[in-house]
Amino acid sequence: MMTAAQMRAARALLGIDQRQLAELSGVSLPTIQRMEGSDGNVRGVVDTLTKVVAALDAAGVELIGDNAVSREGGRGVRLRAAKGAGASF
Repeated sequence: MMTAAQMRAARALLGIDQRQLAELSGVSLPTIQRMEGSDGNVRGVVDTLTKVVAALDAAGVELIGDNAVSREGGRGVRLRAAKGAGASF
């Protein structure tokens, strides 16, 4: 599950607007707006939710669920480290 707040935070981390997320995910702009405007968990057609989550994942955003390992617990989002970042050769 993804919350509307996570969706907005993910966009903010990526520096993209709703229109760009719609293009990346192949979902209409009004659908993105409706998803982000909902309270709590985003509801919608499973295929649509999957497209949005996949687009965020491909862009480097990791959604953190309630039971995921994190220092403080709770839901959130984070950018994954770029491949090779911090590696010494």
